[in-house]
Amino acid sequence: MKPFGGKVWFTSAELAALKLPGLPKSKRRINERADDEGWALRQTASGEPLARPRQARGGGLEYHVEVLPSASRIELARRGIAVVAIVTDRPPARPARASGWDWFDRQPEKVKAEARRRAEIVDAVAAHERLGFSRSTAVASAAGEHGGAASTLWGWLKSLNGTDPADRLVHLAPRRAGGGTEAEIDPRVWQHLKSNYLRPEKPTFSSCYRWAEEYAETIGATLPCERSLRRKFDREVDRRVIVAARKGKDALRETMPPQQRTVADLHALELINMDGHKWDVFVRFPDGAIRRPMMVAIQDVYSRKFLSWRIGVSESALMTRLALADMLKKFGIPKGAVVDNGRGFASKWITGGSPTRFRFKIKDDEPLGLLTALNITTHWTTPYRGSSKPIERGFGDFCRDLAKHPAFAGAYTGNRPDAKPENYASKAIDLDVFVRVIARGIAAHNARQGRRTEIAAGRSFDDAFNASYAVAPIGKATEEQLRLALMAGEQLSTDRKSGHIRLHGNRYWAPELSQIAGQKVTIRFDPDDLMLPVHVYDRAGRFLVSAGIIAADGFLDVEAARRRARQEADWRKATRRATELEDLLSADQIAALLPDYADESDPPAPAVVRPVRHRGQTAAALKPVSEPASAPAQSAFMDKFSTAVSHLRLVE
Repeated sequence: MKPFGGKVWFTSAELAALKLPGLPKSKRRINERADDEGWALRQTASGEPLARPRQARGGGLEYHVEVLPSASRIELARRGIAVVAIVTDRPPARPARASGWDWFDRQPEKVKAEARRRAEIVDAVAAHERLGFSRSTAVASAAGEHGGAASTLWGWLKSLNGTDPADRLVHLAPRRAGGGTEAEIDPRVWQHLKSNYLRPEKPTFSSCYRWAEEYAETIGATLPCERSLRRKFDREVDRRVIVAARKGKDALRETMPPQQRTVADLHALELINMDGHKWDVFVRFPDGAIRRPMMVAIQDVYSRKFLSWRIGVSESALMTRLALADMLKKFGIPKGAVVDNGRGFASKWITGGSPTRFRFKIKDDEPLGLLTALNITTHWTTPYRGSSKPIERGFGDFCRDLAKHPAFAGAYTGNRPDAKPENYASKAIDLDVFVRVIARGIAAHNARQGRRTEIAAGRSFDDAFNASYAVAPIGKATEEQLRLALMAGEQLSTDRKSGHIRLHGNRYWAPELSQIAGQKVTIRFDPDDLMLPVHVYDRAGRFLVSAGIIAADGFLDVEAARRRARQEADWRKATRRATELEDLLSADQIAALLPDYADESDPPAPAVVRPVRHRGQTAAALKPVSEPASAPAQSAFMDKFSTAVSHLRLVE
């Protein structure tokens, strides 16, 4: 089949302008049809391509007339644009094998079901022919049985001529070409509508459409119906732009598949997770104050077991140090710790701490220094991002179960201001009672069977931890290491002359300190026993000397985390670029484009006036009242005063 004479190569724009039967009427639809049917991949019987690069400005492809449907080629011949030697019903290419099934897979189930129904009717025709009926009789019989028109069935059979029976669903599936003219919209109105809708305030599309109507009136533009614009918006605007503009960066991050990590390569106590949790329970502390307590807890990442915890007034380095001390003494030293970079764990120096613990003002040492002293690698995460810290899921269980314990009835605060229970703040729990209930609850949390985590696999957190702990290499801390690691820290300057150190009214000195007189040093001491020697370090953290008191006569693939950070950065950059391409207006610009509303007009004059008469003693109320006569004494005084003033003169 080789056309001869006339024009045989056409671009998508030329085909759209010709408006041929059997083809869509827009350039975009023709390109979609070409992609679906694989026009660019078709070849003649001799292997010559039926598509070629366009040799003109703008590039693109030109398609040979043979790739067009038969109705289009017949129309081209009728108009004299192209003369075709042989017009066949279907091109001799491999559209179903190359791209037809790809197109079929992208269709909705309704289209696929219709293709299967048509295939059943075609099978019925074949069954009648096997019984000895003619093709015409078989078609008429099958059409009558299935409630269809014989002419329609003939069309289906014609579309299957020369095709592989395995591809018949592709050829029988309905292909509605569409090609309707797209409604025009003024670019300024379209920009106004998009900019108004893509705001953090999240206005409805209907509201933005009404505002766009008002703006269109001011510039004399027309506006298609709301449903047409909604379809255009959904079709053209990137969903990432919509999510980022209306819901923010956190929602945009959720449009990516969440990162999933495995702990199968870890063992018990290899990696711990530390975080703080504020309980939704009112507790009465020993000083009489009623407040919601804060808990610092430590969890084993491998097994999800809670290893230790401490409860106090607020999250502080002191509570963290005590929780770590409990874990170190009972279980051992982990290799790494996952903590967030909030104030509770990452500040270099934290003022405050627990006001009832010490009688003097000190600075708590940061947890990083404690972990570094024991050679525990610190892995930082983002605060308030539960997906980075497994301990947050445990805290969620505490909120759902333990905070609503029957012993806390009347003291539960609710997890949100709008979720307060009916008996809100009717009772406060004593601290010792609260701690006992929490201790039992956390022990039960660890011992509960049926956990569905990766390692527990139906067991309890205790069982998962114990099975690995028994065979894992565990580091144990000596008493000296614990005593040094759990000491508080201060930065001080030594005395300029002797080099001695003053700390909370006490003096500490060693001969070696005279060599660093007047220099800043870091000292570590036991806040519970200031009579013990203090350990002196230089500002780089190197140990110098221990000074005695002077009597007066202490989960983790770093590369994966970096790769994830790069992916999120690339995703945000792509979204920012897409947002910039939308050329959105600011809220102030949107408001400035809206028409000014006219002032309210004066009300019309009434046609009939109803008389209203005053009721009561009107005449009596309007009696004249005479003014009282001026007192004679006052009049005489004013006469004397005026006469005296007239004799006064200005003295320079």
